[in-house]
Amino acid sequence: MAKDSIIVLSGGLDSTTLLYEYRDRIALALSFHYGSNHNDRELAFARLHCQRLGIRHIIIPLEFIKTYFRSSLLAGAEAVPAGNYDDDNMRSTVVPFRNGIMLSIAAGMAENEQLSYIMLANHSGDHTIYPDCRPDFVSAMNDAVHAGTWNGVHLLTPYTHLTKTDIVRHGMQLGINYDETWSCYKGGETPCGECGTCREREQALREAGYYIPKP
Repeated sequence: MAKDSIIVLSGGLDSTTLLYEYRDRIALALSFHYGSNHNDRELAFARLHCQRLGIRHIIIPLEFIKTYFRSSLLAGAEAVPAGNYDDDNMRSTVVPFRNGIMLSIAAGMAENEQLSYIMLANHSGDHTIYPDCRPDFVSAMNDAVHAGTWNGVHLLTPYTHLTKTDIVRHGMQLGINYDETWSCYKGGETPCGECGTCREREQALREAGYYIPKP
């Protein structure tokens, strides 16, 4: 299969699974450093997997986001709430229009590289919390990107209606080692196990049968 796509790759569980599932189509992985608590931890894994798969990888700095935007992801580990991955608890972790900004840059890169698709690993668990992960946003952004590029770039978001558990099941079939991904929003030396994304991750791994936690 021809390599026709860019992937927006964070180094987290979802985008890493997408990277492996579509690796035969991916010509370029694009990551962004926007100053979040966990950016450095995630990007180290993004780099690792791209090197392993022989996929070209670029990290683009977006320092202005931390300078001008407000989010608990940008304000230090102590600002990230503990608790479940739900709307009320995780609202503070929204980085305003983050995916819109990243996809706009990815669209320019795709046009520049003459690639036809941009892959994004948004999933159904994100929909209520993050406006720029919802199906209506993806559809509208796809229309804008297609209209605004000479080569008619499209978004490819195959996980939009999948759960995180579904994604883990995909990854298990691909043989992914999820210890080589990062999810914790606090970004410490080890995952905190208490923030919403840590809890969502553990639940997905458990439900998929990836591992059985110790009692």
